[in-house]
Amino acid sequence: MEDYTLKLKDMKKIVLFLFCMLAAIANVNAQQVTKTTHKKAVKTDVVTTGNMTIRKPSYICISTDNDQDQLIMDGTKFTMTMGKKKHVTDSRKNPQFATFQAVLEAVINGRAIPASEDLTVSTKGNDKVLTITPTGKKRRQMFTSFVLVIDAKTSAFKTLKMNDRSGGFMEYTFK
Repeated sequence: MEDYTLKLKDMKKIVLFLFCMLAAIANVNAQQVTKTTHKKAVKTDVVTTGNMTIRKPSYICISTDNDQDQLIMDGTKFTMTMGKKKHVTDSRKNPQFATFQAVLEAVINGRAIPASEDLTVSTKGNDKVLTITPTGKKRRQMFTSFVLVIDAKTSAFKTLKMNDRSGGFMEYTFK
């Protein structure tokens, strides 16, 4: 009798393959991403690669390091997984993420970027630089700011930098 059990690694490959097939069928926009993690106390940055998947109207998944690290926006729910740590927030309760969600949805859907007191928009060459810095109570925020750079003509994502309280950052560069 043959043993048909699949190893976890094989299951992950199958799930990833099925996800890619579904993405192709559903006309999902996917692009390559490089993630740079900078810790203030460490000399060398950690660089990993992965993919960003976008489904309209409001779903984005950035997955790097063989799916060990993920940043997912699914409607109002934001989930960040770093190794075995998982952080979840909802933009209905977190003003910084509410602005972030509104900006991402506007860019994804080709709409005008909504004004907000914690959003600064500037132009640098052919790029729009959108900086989201929370106002009011900041003590529990994981990030001090988000900086999203998009191509002004095509609205393509170029970089997303998430600055943390310790002086470090995570920067995603999209291709």
